[in-house]
Amino acid sequence: MQCYRIVHHTYYNFSAGVTLGGHELLLRPREDHTQRIQSFTLRIRPDASLLWHRDVEGNSVAVATFGATAVQQLAIESEVVIQQYNEDPLDFIVADYAVNFPFRYQPEDAVLLAPYRRAERSPVDSELQVWIQGLWREGEAIQTYALLLRMAQHINATCTYRVREEPGVQTARKTLSSGAGSCRDFAFLFMQGAQSLGLAARFVSGYLHAPYATEIGSTHAWAEIYLPGAGWLGFDPTIGDIVGADHFPVAVAHLPESVPPVSGTFRGAAQSTLEVGVWVSRC
Repeated sequence: MQCYRIVHHTYYNFSAGVTLGGHELLLRPREDHTQRIQSFTLRIRPDASLLWHRDVEGNSVAVATFGATAVQQLAIESEVVIQQYNEDPLDFIVADYAVNFPFRYQPEDAVLLAPYRRAERSPVDSELQVWIQGLWREGEAIQTYALLLRMAQHINATCTYRVREEPGVQTARKTLSSGAGSCRDFAFLFMQGAQSLGLAARFVSGYLHAPYATEIGSTHAWAEIYLPGAGWLGFDPTIGDIVGADHFPVAVAHLPESVPPVSGTFRGAAQSTLEVGVWVSRC
């Protein structure tokens, strides 16, 4: 078991006074047998009333409501201490029928996984199809895990990472044509590639421990694929590897735009700027 401390600061600065509407915060990491929260603190200025709930994906969501006083800054500061038990990410067993690709999900699983898979009648983008055919051709004998790792490594090797301040996620076509993107763009490309092969994929937003980074970090994103017997397995195409002890999931969704760390509204004639800082360190 390893202990990590994650500090996440978000500051919205406004050019004039505004009144804040409701905000949804996805900042509390998910908990399971690999990740447990030792402590979690959340500080908000101006003062807010918080109401917690779990959404349909099981993510912990805090809904913040504010008073009517005009403000020129919204500050959200979270700190979490996590006990991480995922020290051997390769310690899993895939069900016999899914070890090699292609395979079919069992009918009872297929029903539950339908939102995470490409609709049968939804056409695959031609550029994406060409890209996938460069990684796997029908009839090739390969283990399912090896194919997914090949895809993650290929994105890492052929695409250039860049910070994108603008909101949203690029289309797979845009990432392929430009050969560049953010971690969320790479995660979405990986998802689209896996779904074009008939696999169930979902988007993950969280944090990454990068001990050799020299700059202030930000949130991170990767993808999870459902492999029978092993469950949801994480793959990080930004680093070209399986998700391990340095990854800390906060929220999952079948659509990447569904899980921003902070979302909300304000009223007033003002411009806003955003400052974000993330620090992940061992305890």
